[in-house]
Order: sequence, then C-alpha cells, then structure tokens
Amino acid sequence: MNFELLFVPERTAKPRDYGVTMMMDKGLSLTETANFIEASGHLTDLVKFGFGTAYVTKDLEAKIKMYREAGIRPYFGGTLFEAFYARNMWDDYLKLLDKYDLDLAEISDGSIIIDHDEKCELITKLAKTRTVLSEVGSKDSGILISPGRWIKMMSTELEAGSWKVIAEGREAGNVGVFRPNGTAHTMLINRIIAKVNPEDILWEAPQKNQQVWFIKLFGANVNLGNIAPNEMIPLECLRLGLRGDTFFEFMPKDIEERLRQVNSDEDEVEENEE
Repeated sequence: MNFELLFVPERTAKPRDYGVTMMMDKGLSLTETANFIEASGHLTDLVKFGFGTAYVTKDLEAKIKMYREAGIRPYFGGTLFEAFYARNMWDDYLKLLDKYDLDLAEISDGSIIIDHDEKCELITKLAKTRTVLSEVGSKDSGILISPGRWIKMMSTELEAGSWKVIAEGREAGNVGVFRPNGTAHTMLINRIIAKVNPEDILWEAPQKNQQVWFIKLFGANVNLGNIAPNEMIPLECLRLGLRGDTFFEFMPKDIEERLRQVNSDEDEVEENEE
C-alpha cells in the first residue's frame, strides 16, 4: 500500500487460496484490458470471460496472455461450458482449454440440467489436469433449491475435486443466494455455512450492498466474484474498512464507541440549538 494506516485488516497475499476477487470481463478491448491491469491487476485474482463472450471477443488469445503475465488467472464462464456440453461437445471443450492453455475451468449447470452424479464425474475428470470451479444454483429465478440440496451439491462437488464452489448470483445479483430485489437469502446462506467451509465458496456479488453484507459476515478475506472492472478498487476499500459502509468493521470497539458518542453529542447540541 502507499502509506501506513492503523487498524486495517490484513489481506491474504497473491496467489491467494481465499480472500479471492474475481472480475467479470464482458468484452474489454485490449486497451481497456491493459488499463484495467495497470489500475487493478494487483487486486485481481481471477478473470471470468462472462457467459459466452469468449466466442465473440476480439484478440482473445492476446487478452489471455495479458492477464496471465499480470499474475491473473483467466477462465471461460460456465455458460460456455454448458453450450458445448448441451451440443455433446465435451471433447471439443477440452481441446479449447488446451488451445488457450487455461489452467482454470468452470463446470456449471445453471442454464441446463445435468444429473448431479454426472456433473461430479466431469469435475473429477477435469480436476486431473486443471483447477476446477463448479457453480451451484440456477440462473432461473423460478427454480428454487432447498438449503439441504445446496449443501449436498456443494459438499459433493468439493469432494469431487472442485477448488471452489461458486454460489450463483448471476451478473445482476438477483437469483440463487439472492432474492429478486438483490438482498441476501440470509437463512439459506446461514444454513450453507453451517456445513460448508466459507473459504471454499466464491460468492457472486456484483452489487455493492451484497459485497458489504458478505464482508460484514465473513470479514475482509471473503471470496467474491462477478465484480465489474471499475469496481475492483472500490471493493478493496470496502474490504479494508476504507468506505463508510464498512468504516467501523475493523476499528477497536473503544475507538468506535468514542467516535459514535462524539457524533451523538454533536447531534444533541444541534437539536438543542434549534
């Protein structure tokens, strides 16, 4: 960091096993990619080429090289995997990963239905040669999954070889572990983390209020994904208590109480003067 500051939480260092931040690339140009890396590459662990954007993105190979040279691990979104798998093109998908020399891959079933035992077999196969992210949850807001099934799927996918399980939130943050209005399914998440280690979960949280909620629940080193390129630095400030939403999260309680009391006294004086 640029200078010393007391009471800032310690962040895990890259390459991280937890405290991971995943940026969602939905079509940055090479120039935008270079600018992103210059500004936020030091804060970024993973970059997902969102949904099927890898199919139409210009200079894909050059972008992958730029990310990797910056110490960022790029990978294709799970929807692209599903597009291949729905067309019975599993082997072609593996060849695609080889072509771009991607060491990280996602397996999901948010748009299509894959038997869960079959999905776990795919995870095990892929984990022999790559690091696997697997996603749990549907992109369809009308499909509700019970907490028990969330827990079972996450647990078995981790056992099958997933490095992290992604909790579906979609790019808008309004499905999966979130309600349609973007607020967290508190009961569902509490049930999940009672059985699954939070460090093994990457929470898709594109909205600021969602990021704040997870940081307050898990601390600075929660795994968060689907972050917009221009939100990487603002998110890191949230993690470190350098924005109003998390300002007092990492302060000693006596300082917080003293500062809050000062504010309360000033408010009382203003009311009396009125």
